[in-house]
Amino acid sequence: MQSKSKTVAEYLKSLPVGRRKVVSAVRSAIRKSLPKGYREAMSYGMIGYVVPLSAYPKGYLDNPAVPLPYAALAVQKNYYAVYLTNVYQSTEDYEEFKKRYMTSGKKLDMGKSCVRFKNLEDLSLDAVAWAIGTTSVKNFIADYERNRKGKQR
Repeated sequence: MQSKSKTVAEYLKSLPVGRRKVVSAVRSAIRKSLPKGYREAMSYGMIGYVVPLSAYPKGYLDNPAVPLPYAALAVQKNYYAVYLTNVYQSTEDYEEFKKRYMTSGKKLDMGKSCVRFKNLEDLSLDAVAWAIGTTSVKNFIADYERNRKGKQR
């Protein structure tokens, strides 16, 4: 469900208390692990973590008005979702993330970059924190540009 909220605070305030607690816990883990240079903002109706335009003026898909998305956190109708773009861009990071997640004993429900979970107990916060913290802005931009040119690392 895409939110029309303009700020993260507004987004959180719009959530029912139970959902707000889950999102706040995951958000806290993300913010603690987030490498320097990324910025938290509302992005595509979700809490997004982006490469600011000041660091990558080309913007996402060569649109200089849209910051490059790194990760996101959202409440969907029947689940929560954490989007990990860096894991999607790198086969090595994806395999390591999957290994760490499975080691946690939790069941991984994942699409290309989307980790879905129904409650906080279903999510491996350690694996998500690792994924968030693993890619610097510089390396993320390099991976993004390499993938845009069709070259895998």
